[in-house]
Amino acid sequence: MLTDTHCHLSVFERENRLDATLQAAVDAGVTRMVTIGTDQQDWDLYRRIAARFPGRVWHTAGLHPCDVEEDWEEQLALLPSCFGERPAPVALGEIGLDYFHLPKHPDEAAEIRSRQVKAFRRQLELAYQFDCPVVIHSRNAFADCVSMIDKSGVDWRKVVFHCFSEGGAEMAELVKRGGFGSFTGILTYKKAGNIREAIRCQGLDRLMLETDCPFLTPEPVRGKPNEPAFLRHTADYAATFFGVSLEELARITSANAARFYGLG
Repeated sequence: MLTDTHCHLSVFERENRLDATLQAAVDAGVTRMVTIGTDQQDWDLYRRIAARFPGRVWHTAGLHPCDVEEDWEEQLALLPSCFGERPAPVALGEIGLDYFHLPKHPDEAAEIRSRQVKAFRRQLELAYQFDCPVVIHSRNAFADCVSMIDKSGVDWRKVVFHCFSEGGAEMAELVKRGGFGSFTGILTYKKAGNIREAIRCQGLDRLMLETDCPFLTPEPVRGKPNEPAFLRHTADYAATFFGVSLEELARITSANAARFYGLG
């Protein structure tokens, strides 16, 4: 039984096909998933989805760096209340820094980058306060993300860099701090040698898998919109990579996810 530790189920709910999508996942052996909040628009939606599917879907709440707009302070003022509701989020995230999608104009880029840093710092303060797991989005900003987490006091054992797309050297920095990386369908791509180096560095005993759906569809279904059922393809690849059975890989990765997120 596989666990998709990072997916975005809002698209399936809004297209009235969430039930069918979750059934397809179960049919593929993906029986648990964590749907990841990115802004105020989906925090309550994901709480309601988690309430509808107890024991199958859990949720998080956070403000994604690409969603840090001028009203970011107002949004973050509402975030703590999410952790007082039931079911409560199992993590704060996804949060972090994204320098890849900055505007081309230097002044605009500097303004948005500064806004992202402030929002990330504030959310790390909340994570420290709540002592909860943290889901990190890092795009072209690994060193800055690591530095800010170091300074925040957040327990690195509760930190996962989702969709890990750096190499072995960067993974070594996470491992020595006690943090984690989780891996998407990019692992299956031919030109993803750096990611295979990273997954080898982290090792099977610390591995978590995700789809990040509806993005990053794995081979051999690349080109289609991604969904939780397609985690099976990434898992098949990872099992072959580590030379273990799919059942063993599923057991280890799901146990890691359960411990990290407190899924019970």
